[in-house]
Amino acid sequence: MRNTLEHLTNAPEYVALLHGPILLGAKTGTEGLKGLIADDSRWGHIASGERLPIDQAPIIIEDDLDKIGTKLVPIKGKPLSFTAPNLKMVNSSNLVLEPFYRIHDARYMMYWMALTGTKYQSYLDSIAGLEKEKLALQKRTLDFVAPGEQQPEVDHALQSEQSRKGSFMDEFWRDANNGGYFSYQMATNGETNLSLRVRYWGAEWGNRKFDIYIDEEKLISENNTGRWHQSQFQDIDYAIPASMLQGKTRIRVKFQAQAQNTAGAVYYLRLLRKN
Repeated sequence: MRNTLEHLTNAPEYVALLHGPILLGAKTGTEGLKGLIADDSRWGHIASGERLPIDQAPIIIEDDLDKIGTKLVPIKGKPLSFTAPNLKMVNSSNLVLEPFYRIHDARYMMYWMALTGTKYQSYLDSIAGLEKEKLALQKRTLDFVAPGEQQPEVDHALQSEQSRKGSFMDEFWRDANNGGYFSYQMATNGETNLSLRVRYWGAEWGNRKFDIYIDEEKLISENNTGRWHQSQFQDIDYAIPASMLQGKTRIRVKFQAQAQNTAGAVYYLRLLRKN
């Protein structure tokens, strides 16, 4: 068997390394696993551990990608395992490549970013700022719902009437029509200085008047009819009055369409600590 590469579909700068038909992965650490291993508690199947910046993950620097497989060195006495002493990598610490099926109870990688030297510097410049914003948002997030996805909707006790779901631009969505609604139960952690972030698509057509409720108390009447005329996602923050949150560890967030109108479509919900 020989070593080969497989490019990730729609993201060819990421590659998987295989030895024959066997996918190779690498453990990248065992620290900070709390929340990343499921248990039998309520919500215990949902990963909640620390997320590490993607720009600090190992990256292969190679101007000729076809040479990557030839630079893997078998480990004597450890079948199907390799090191890569001759392969230039950043953020690497003596990684060992081994069959993915052997890896458990550890952080790991199975897709590797592989860039030329010039592309690597361009990548760093663009990703560092985005990662900083992403991690800051994650730290502010108390709860998150991906409408239209089965497990997140089950986990957040979806209730709905005259509601549809679908996917668009690689993201799932949910809406409700003509007086219909959909709602989710979201965790507040007992905090009261919160806002609700909602993602919409900026080029919806038709009548888009609807109301947003917190536990059956109206938060706002919204009108997205012809609002943006931009083919990109729009994230809108709604401040939640402390009176709607006082003494609660969970709230139900509901989107209800007005007559002859559509609520949404909504692509995600975040319950955030205010800045």
